Amino acid sequence: MKHGKQRKVHREHITRPNMSDVPGMWYALLTLVAIFGVATWYLENFTQKDNLKRIIGICGAISMVSLLYLTFTTEGL
Repeated sequence: MKHGKQRKVHREHITRPNMSDVPGMWYALLTLVAIFGVATWYLENFTQKDNLKRIIGICGAISMVSLLYLTFTTEGL
């Protein structure tokens, strides 16, 4: 450490959004993405229901795009 006068460092307080600041719809969409993902995996590996798998997969993709849109348009995030 150098002798002499020490410099004062002023740090700006950074506020980060809490998870409670995220809209409730965000959690609902995240839940849907998880459910549709598991359902698509299950239908792919354990059944022969190709049409249902396609519908569930499309619903999952729509949920993912909606979640991305909500995430990037929410103010403060």
